[in-house]
Amino acid sequence: MTGDGGRLRILDRMDGDVLADVPAASLHEDAPLYDRPLADPAEPTPLPPGAAATPADCGADVLASAMDTSWVWQQYDHQLFLNTVAGPGAEAAVLKLKHPLTGEETGRALALTTDGNHRWCAVDPRVGTAMVVAESALNLACVGARPLALVNCLNFGNPEHPEVMRQLSDAIDGMADACRALGIPVVGGNVSLYNESKGTDIDPTPVVGLLGMVDRLERRPPGHTLVEGARLVLVGPRSSDLGGSRWAASHHGGGRPVGTLPPLDLAHHEAVCDVIRNLVLDGAVLGIHDVADGGIAAALAELVAGSSIGVTVSGLDGHAELFGEAASRVLVCVAADQVPDVERRCLAAGVTMADLGRAGGDRLVVDDLVDLTVTDVTSAWRGPLPEAFAHGAVSG
Repeated sequence: MTGDGGRLRILDRMDGDVLADVPAASLHEDAPLYDRPLADPAEPTPLPPGAAATPADCGADVLASAMDTSWVWQQYDHQLFLNTVAGPGAEAAVLKLKHPLTGEETGRALALTTDGNHRWCAVDPRVGTAMVVAESALNLACVGARPLALVNCLNFGNPEHPEVMRQLSDAIDGMADACRALGIPVVGGNVSLYNESKGTDIDPTPVVGLLGMVDRLERRPPGHTLVEGARLVLVGPRSSDLGGSRWAASHHGGGRPVGTLPPLDLAHHEAVCDVIRNLVLDGAVLGIHDVADGGIAAALAELVAGSSIGVTVSGLDGHAELFGEAASRVLVCVAADQVPDVERRCLAAGVTMADLGRAGGDRLVVDDLVDLTVTDVTSAWRGPLPEAFAHGAVSG
């Protein structure tokens, strides 16, 4: 595929037969445009005043915050051609990139992640979609990759409803905001419209797929794991904002999203991505997990379940920092003697870092909020999905 001379040409292969040759402008300047009526949707339900009150015990909520998805992806062969470096369940899949002619390893790899969050986008389609793109970029950074290109699938209700058309328009603007700020071209996508359930439009649910490049594949990405005696640090801004979070929807929204989304600083987000990417490429990271859906709680649960090692965390600002889903944050497990270097790198990049505690033992402890055994965390993480499918099969 080439764009020489203002034309889009698709070839059968390099220097092969021309399969299509059209003016590039026909796909953008001359493309048909729709101008449907727009109407602002209803304001999101605010968080009630009591949402800031810290519960006596957040253990049950932590156990419900994360779920093992391996039952789904183990149904498929992700080891095809044996180029898989990091498979499903990681922050992003990583595949060794071999030379197309010789088959020799290039020392590089491709990384791919897909992300979406209907709660964020129901609260604010523009900011929520930008947060989804930002999360994808951070997922790539967690495996040492830089973003190359994005595709999308835009899932919305009936665009003949002015409120839905506004959601679609705002989501596209939010995607454009994030992609421009992070330097990511959008190379393709599709839409799925007129999605309703019992006459009610679905929440706006844009899903993005982000392709990245690992320029120095010298080791496997660190993955969701803890190491006995290592330190757990939080890279990125501190936040106690519960708006749009799963916890707030469950406790104060009857399952529906509530509150307003935390602010998203895309320039700062890029700085966080750069710090994380370089830490991973330099082998300074023992384990890693971004903070997104489910907040720090979900990330902690998956780190503990993924390693069968406990962790003791202190200094969080109550349950709000535990369950909030603000962007640009990563939990990083590093050797104790590496903490000063991580702090130095963060300081140089203008990024906040906090040492949260020590990995080790057989319990997950968070201040006076949570005290759970590793066994309980692992069981709660692994069990729900296969049990739900098994129940459905029996019921059917």
